[in-house]
Amino acid sequence: MGFSFDSRVRYSETGEDRRLTLNGILNYFQDCCTFHSESVGVGMDYLAKKGQVWVLTSWQIVVKRYPLLFEKIRISTWPYAFKRFLGNRNFTMEDENGELIAYANSLWTFLDAVAGKPVNPDEKQLQAYALGEKLDMDYSSRKIAIPEGMKEYPSFQVRSHHLDTNHHVNNGQYVLMAQEYLPEDFTVGQMRAEYKKQAVLNDVILPKVKEEEDVYTVVLESPEKEVYAVVELRK
Repeated sequence: MGFSFDSRVRYSETGEDRRLTLNGILNYFQDCCTFHSESVGVGMDYLAKKGQVWVLTSWQIVVKRYPLLFEKIRISTWPYAFKRFLGNRNFTMEDENGELIAYANSLWTFLDAVAGKPVNPDEKQLQAYALGEKLDMDYSSRKIAIPEGMKEYPSFQVRSHHLDTNHHVNNGQYVLMAQEYLPEDFTVGQMRAEYKKQAVLNDVILPKVKEEEDVYTVVLESPEKEVYAVVELRK
C-alpha cells in the first residue's frame, strides 16, 4: 500500500507566475515518501538507530501543468520494486478532480551511513513497504549522457542552506542550481537528475551547461572533475 496526502499550493511554493514551481513539485514528492516511511514505522528515527539511510540515485519528473496558488492537490507515492539495496518508487500529483498534474519515477540506494556502502534493507522494511503497480509512463534511462562542448560557468561554494538532514546537498538543491542557467521563458516539462557523488559543506561546484534544441543539460562537478549530479531539463 502506498501513501497519499492532500494539500493546497502555498504562496511560499510559487514562482512569479503564482504557480507551483518545479522545485515545489519535487519537494512535495520528497515529503510524501518521507511521510510514507514515518507512517509505516521505518522512518528517520528507525534508520538513525541502525546507522542506515535511503539515498536518491535518480529522478524522472514529468509535469503536465503547474498548479496555481491555493489550488487543491493530492500527492501519492508507492514503491514498485526492490532488488537487493535498490528501490524503485513512483509518485503522482493530482488536482481536486483527480486529473494528473505531474508524475515521477525514482531510484533509491540503501546505504550504511557510516561506511557509505550499500546494504540490503531488513525484513521489517520490506514488509512495511507493500509493492504497488508500476505507473504507466514513458520511462527514461536513469543514466544521463553528458554531451560534448559544454560551456563552463563560474564556480560556487556549498553553503549550509544547501544541506539536508544527511549533512550533504539535498537532491532538490542540485535541480535549483541547474535551473539558474535556463532562459526566463523556458518551462520545464520533464526533469531528469542523476546523482553520482555527495557534495558537503564548503565543497566547490563547477557548473557546465549544454543547450540542444529544447533541452538543457547541466553538469555539476568538483574542480577535480568528479561529477556530483547531472540534470537534464526538457521543455
